[in-house]
Amino acid sequence: MSELKLQPQADVSLQRWHAMIAQQDLGGLPDLLDAAVVFRSPMAHAAYPGAPLVATILGTVLEVFQDFAYHRQLATADGLDVVLEFSARVGDRQIKGIDMIRFDEQGKIVEFEVMVRPLSGLQALGEEMGRRLGAYLVASKAQA
Repeated sequence: MSELKLQPQADVSLQRWHAMIAQQDLGGLPDLLDAAVVFRSPMAHAAYPGAPLVATILGTVLEVFQDFAYHRQLATADGLDVVLEFSARVGDRQIKGIDMIRFDEQGKIVEFEVMVRPLSGLQALGEEMGRRLGAYLVASKAQA
């Protein structure tokens, strides 16, 4: 990966994503998500499918993270995948991570995967996400 350009529709969607993050408001996120989008969590072995579930997870993450900032952006040669390096804080734990986002040719997000380090930060994130979304995620998995 390098500092390549995204395909035009993917670039528009990514700019909208960055604007929503800057405004701390993911209300427009469902418009960016493909109906069959999957979210891959650093805490779960199976992906979470579907736009409503992914929007809920990402909205909750934005509430949990403090001092969130993106630092670098890398794209694949085909212009459909981007990796965004970020830092944030969860309680007293500093974390670093990456968001790996795959777009389709229409600019819809089809896959969103997150990796986080260090382990203590990931554990703090998992505990807080579980506290806020645990029952919802279990119910969503049961319906799938």
